[in-house]
Amino acid sequence: MGGQNYSMTLYNTSVTSMLRMRWGRQHCMWPARMVTRRHGQRDTAQILLLRGAKYLSDKNGVTPLDLCVQGGYGETCEVLIQYHPRLFQTIIQMTQNEDLRENMLRQVLEHLSQQSESQYLKILTSLAEVATTNGHKLLSLSSNYDAQMKSLLRIVRIFCHVFRIGPSSPSNGIDLGYNGNKTPRSQVFKPLELLWHSLDEWLVLIATELMKNKKDSTDITSILLKQKGQDQDGTSIPPFEPPGPGSYENLSTGTGESKPDALGGKQEASADCQDVISMTANRLSAVIQAFYMCCSCQMPPGMTSPRFIEFVCKHDEVLKCFVNRNPKIIFDHFHFLLECPELMSRFMHIIKAQPFKDRCEWFYEHLHSGQPDSDMVHRPVNENDILLVHRDSIFRSSCEVVSKANCAKLKQGIAVRFHGEEGMGQGVVREWFDILSNEIVNPDYALFTQSADGTTFQPNSNSYVNPDHLNYFRFAGQILGLALNHRQLVNIYFTRSFYKHILGIPVNYQDVASIDPEYAKNLQWILDNDISDLGLELTFSVETDVFGAMEEVPLKPGGGSILVTQNNKAEYVQLVTELRMTRAIQPQINAFLQGFHMFIPPSLIQLFDEYELELLLSGMPEIDVSDWVRNTEYTSGYEREDPVIQWFWEVVEDITPEERVLLLQFVTGSSRVPHGGFANIMGGSGLQNFTIAAVPYTPNLLPTSSTCINMLKLPEYPSKEILKDRLLVALHCGSYGYTMA
Repeated sequence: MGGQNYSMTLYNTSVTSMLRMRWGRQHCMWPARMVTRRHGQRDTAQILLLRGAKYLSDKNGVTPLDLCVQGGYGETCEVLIQYHPRLFQTIIQMTQNEDLRENMLRQVLEHLSQQSESQYLKILTSLAEVATTNGHKLLSLSSNYDAQMKSLLRIVRIFCHVFRIGPSSPSNGIDLGYNGNKTPRSQVFKPLELLWHSLDEWLVLIATELMKNKKDSTDITSILLKQKGQDQDGTSIPPFEPPGPGSYENLSTGTGESKPDALGGKQEASADCQDVISMTANRLSAVIQAFYMCCSCQMPPGMTSPRFIEFVCKHDEVLKCFVNRNPKIIFDHFHFLLECPELMSRFMHIIKAQPFKDRCEWFYEHLHSGQPDSDMVHRPVNENDILLVHRDSIFRSSCEVVSKANCAKLKQGIAVRFHGEEGMGQGVVREWFDILSNEIVNPDYALFTQSADGTTFQPNSNSYVNPDHLNYFRFAGQILGLALNHRQLVNIYFTRSFYKHILGIPVNYQDVASIDPEYAKNLQWILDNDISDLGLELTFSVETDVFGAMEEVPLKPGGGSILVTQNNKAEYVQLVTELRMTRAIQPQINAFLQGFHMFIPPSLIQLFDEYELELLLSGMPEIDVSDWVRNTEYTSGYEREDPVIQWFWEVVEDITPEERVLLLQFVTGSSRVPHGGFANIMGGSGLQNFTIAAVPYTPNLLPTSSTCINMLKLPEYPSKEILKDRLLVALHCGSYGYTMA
């Protein structure tokens, strides 16, 4: 009897340290051994608890459950909960602990949810309740935004993960809780409805105040001001709470004072005052992100929830107000824009007005979001995943191995080895991309043809002479998609129109100049002149090369019998452009995009314009500013010694290399300086120096340009500071309508 008591005491005092030793070593074990170890943890815990072991924490307050969750040991957590049911809620509350790894928590809850339908529903309901509590705390403006936002989104991510892997997760869109079904599965979302209701109330209230503000013609910065700190009597002002049914009094300053007027609002918008839109935008946007995640987890992959689309459409003006005030909200919380073209189109003009660098970060964050956790143990490259290519037939052999490779693995990483060579690593990968860049435009394959200026390439309409041309175009798309995915640069530049095809941007008649400058000038002449009485007798039908033979091709049904007139000439020019630049090479474009989109989703690449895509693919060219200065001409009143011109060149020296490239693109339409320097820049009709023309100054006027003659139209700014500010606005935002200022 005494021996048995001694044994029990030994177990009781050593349970925590024994389990910690076992669990603490798991991170360095191979997966096959981890399975054995996990069963060992479960069995050990089962034996100890059967023999009456007590559940105790160590001197640092660490409990066996803490260790189980840290290691992701769901089976052992299951055993602990069987003996101590209160630990279930402890695990649920752990989802708020920022120090615990989210993937380990998911792993534990995933295991627990698979034990029974009732357990699955209990976990989800509990998570929904915790998320709702956290969401309401977030909407209380007195709470810590950053901590509450992270907590809410973390819980919702875990909730959605468990929901998807549950025994009745959605697969065909039939059992969707948000579409009205009253199944037990849909009921787990019920606690969250309180949070979504509060969110809706906030947005409706702000929309009402925005509308009132518009009617009063007051400045938006005066809306819903709240004095922070203390009132004159030293009484603390209570924090805002989520609005309930009521009116504007819910958002008063708390001092009994009337709502400030526009002037007072501007004065109070200082360190001591903030308007409610600025205070709530991030908080509400985080809840909107949580709402989107919950809506999405109930939909089949690739579909956007009708409820969420309706929500965004309902609150369109307020959401646009949020992102206009703080565009970073788009990148932090409005991830739904990337997954729903209908919603993206509503915000695209705002997104594209954001700095190129911010959009690049957003692009790569979402491009790599589905890849394995970065904290996973690095594993050596599997020999079967190495791309083994032959130097003497690098194009064909690379095409063959890439077409057979696993697309998901190529997204994660690339390993290349040349046949008969031992070298591997990033240096070999860079060399592979560099050589393939040149091979893609090798005339022997007839895939691409040089543009009129000889520096860019366009798909060859006669590429069909190569029987494998469409397979090769698909391969070329894969290579450029892979390069962009892994931030590898390619040594190749395409025509502006081809970048537009990749982005899904319509071409225009100016793009024709890259392949036929004379034809482009003819189209320009038609647009610039009245053709009513010229007797041109043009019809909506043109003669073009079709598989090596000249044929009459209608631009639209019945085009051969439709005359081109002064009223429809713009349509004629656009259709001719599309025929020359798109329809003539449509199969080649489609094949290329098929390969490109295997690695780069269309929704992500549309964040950029054609100039930015070129920079992403081919990198930043070096620009010699002194050569630029030497080969610049001045007109319309400017001379080299004028103060505005001197300020301009000082600004060019001051700005970043990226901004210099943007300036070159803005004026010439190209990011590259031709061989031989600025003295060899081409215009629409031959050599044409970079030119700066004077424009009378009016406040807020932006520089404009005429790319066909390489001319920058620079207003006569009164100071260098104003010149720099206006120039940078034009460079970063000019292609979205600002040049009309």
